[in-house]
Amino acid sequence: TTENPRIQEQQPAPYARIPASAESVNDRVVYGELPDEVEIFDTNGDFFFVTVSAPNQSVLSWMMGLSDPVVDLLTEEGRNGRRTASQNREISLQQMRTATQEAQFVALTAAGYAPEIEPGAVIVQDVLCRVVAEDGFECEEQFQADEVLDPADTILEVDGTPVPTLEDLSAALEGGEPGDVIELTIDRPGEGTMTVSVELASDPQDPERTIVGFVPFDTRTVDLPFDVSIDTAAVGGPSAGLSFTLALVDELTEGDLTGGKDIAVTGTIRLDGTVGPIGGLEQKVSAVHQHGVEVFLIPAEQFELTDADPENPDDGVCRWECLNAAGDDEVVLIPVASLEEALAVLQVLGGDPVVPAEPVDAG
Repeated sequence: TTENPRIQEQQPAPYARIPASAESVNDRVVYGELPDEVEIFDTNGDFFFVTVSAPNQSVLSWMMGLSDPVVDLLTEEGRNGRRTASQNREISLQQMRTATQEAQFVALTAAGYAPEIEPGAVIVQDVLCRVVAEDGFECEEQFQADEVLDPADTILEVDGTPVPTLEDLSAALEGGEPGDVIELTIDRPGEGTMTVSVELASDPQDPERTIVGFVPFDTRTVDLPFDVSIDTAAVGGPSAGLSFTLALVDELTEGDLTGGKDIAVTGTIRLDGTVGPIGGLEQKVSAVHQHGVEVFLIPAEQFELTDADPENPDDGVCRWECLNAAGDDEVVLIPVASLEEALAVLQVLGGDPVVPAEPVDAG
């Protein structure tokens, strides 16, 4: 069991977050037919993305996990939140699809190419809470949309009008007032197409704005100047974004970003090149250590940096204070806030600077 801080009582903990694997990103990058002017460069080191898992526990694994600092016991709510396991799986896979798209855009831009962004489908990430309880955790009042929309639903039509993108959805809602009832045609994973009625509401943050009451995924896609994809297999979640980005930049530009080393990386990547936080860091550090990789780039947003000057190479490999005093058999953790910072760290580690290629416009 584990203690829930919201209600201060013991609850069953049938799951545990544990280290999973550290795998080469470079082995998963797949290129199609390339223009004559595009060259793929060999690399001497690999970038590794890192995963965790949260399996069911046996009595034996539960007892062993009590004394293991990298085993995080999870309640049903801690593992799935308010969603079902199947909803979380759909969301996790969508997050991975988004992460690969963002990585491709940021990487090809950094490598000197000119990808373009295309709008994507309207997919529900989560339903908003209208009124949050004083404890900051529970939701006292949901929007009416919570009764009919589930995470991972795709919204196809509003009152019979197709809404293939968020821009189309906004246009279809224009002129609507709080209290108006609209019909949404949705596609629900595992159940198919259905029509539901939703009462519009005012945005708590902007009362002049009328909303349905959900947060959409960023499903935008990247129009690439040539065919490249990342085989994510059954891996879900957004935390491999930075590692995907670095691997693509390394293969699409001259030189060797890793300096011949294997580098583990975690962190989401945003379209502006900034790096976002992730979960399960302690378990991921353990997975990296078990795989024998000595350097691990992690999101700076999760930590307070020191006053060290990041532009001063005399500060050494850890331009900020390292989060651990690494020995011969430990992992050096280096926080980075953006792709630019990650590339600067790699140069300090002995890697080459990025030399952008001649631009190739998206077709």
